[in-house]
Amino acid sequence: MMKAFFGAGFACAIFAVGCLPAQAATVEITIRKLSFGPGTVNAAVGDRIVWSNKDVMDHTATLDGSFDILIPAGGTGTLLLTKAGPIRYYCRYHPNMVGTIEVDAR
Repeated sequence: MMKAFFGAGFACAIFAVGCLPAQAATVEITIRKLSFGPGTVNAAVGDRIVWSNKDVMDHTATLDGSFDILIPAGGTGTLLLTKAGPIRYYCRYHPNMVGTIEVDAR
């Protein structure tokens, strides 16, 4: 009887570990010399994007109708990813600056 009890407990422990949600990640993008680097990143729903602006001028990360994040010179801006799909964003001040975030479902 005791052996069966421990066996069932062990099976439940394995099942519980298998059901843990994936940990959210922080994905970093650096702005330097009027470009987003890397230009394309992979992330998942629930991850946080952090842009670090190393330029001496302000930039934005903009997706028309969805977000417009000001990233001040020497500062950072963040975005929490809430849905899957590609995000093609740009800087509103410098439209030639573009980047892509490939967002997977968790």
